[in-house]
Amino acid sequence: MQELGRLDDLPLAYRESLGAQNLVPLWPSLRSVLPPGTPARRTQPVMWSYEALRPLLMQAGELTPIEKAERRVLVLANPGHGLEKMQASAAIYLGMQLLLPGEWAPSHKHTPNAVRMIVEGEGAYTTVDGEKCPMSRGDLILTPTGLWHEHGHDGKEPVVWLDVLDLPLVYYTETSYAVEGKEQDVTATRLERNYARGGVVPSPVFSRGSARRYPMLRYPWADARAALLSLAESQPDVEAVQVAYVNPENGSDCQNILGFSALMLRPGETLNLPARSPAMVFHLIEGGAEVAIEANRFALSPADTCCAPGYTPVTLKNRSASEPAFVFVADESPLHKKLGVYEVRA
Repeated sequence: MQELGRLDDLPLAYRESLGAQNLVPLWPSLRSVLPPGTPARRTQPVMWSYEALRPLLMQAGELTPIEKAERRVLVLANPGHGLEKMQASAAIYLGMQLLLPGEWAPSHKHTPNAVRMIVEGEGAYTTVDGEKCPMSRGDLILTPTGLWHEHGHDGKEPVVWLDVLDLPLVYYTETSYAVEGKEQDVTATRLERNYARGGVVPSPVFSRGSARRYPMLRYPWADARAALLSLAESQPDVEAVQVAYVNPENGSDCQNILGFSALMLRPGETLNLPARSPAMVFHLIEGGAEVAIEANRFALSPADTCCAPGYTPVTLKNRSASEPAFVFVADESPLHKKLGVYEVRA
């Protein structure tokens, strides 16, 4: 490949003249912004142990009342991006959020899309656009862009969930902001039951139909788990036992920037994932799994989370020979497909 000129090859006076006019020569930096063959990636393979972070999250509950925090969160930051950037990958933000009994996190709405994967505890709920969504372990709850949402807790034990947002991308495009609001009136509960049977959705034939852009906001883990077990039983030769979280009315991704799915590793199974352009996040719901990313091997226990950069093959292994393992997956695939840069490499 042809060697390009360096910045310090240029006379100082010329460089200063360029700077005075807010001009920058491209050729000294061309290889860094358009590297040959594979993109430069800041995202590093990294794992966050729930056993290690949980005491610090509970301590945060003792040190900072909800009124001082509004959202009591420990951010899962990827060191490759710098801890101050508070991002797990180029487009994914992760955080572990704690809500204690009797607390209420006030209503707001914001431009980034968010989902909540419930990690532990019972009795909490999220109200989204007037719909009260109970929180149980493994449930996925959407709080899409522009929808009012708040969190409350009527139970007796701490409730923790994993926040997944497209905040880094929205912040980068200078479109990230939030608006504070008042407590919502609950107008609906458990609307996900309208979509509890595959192939059957509420019919608009004799009505105007739903005006909701996001018709399903809560995806119960009990339903996703049952679907995975059924798939594994009915298709024993399927390469990967995986279900996607989608809009039940049109089959599209449940949100428009990040993609979400649940994966079951059969007892003793090893699954080799090809190198794809999007970064991926793996969060273990049940069982035990090993994740191999390049030279890194992470042994995941329930509620552990790890991140894999794009353009990197990943191997998932169930560490049990007798019990399945269940993994929640978040990735940047919808974004890459919309940009036309989605790629799978052999």
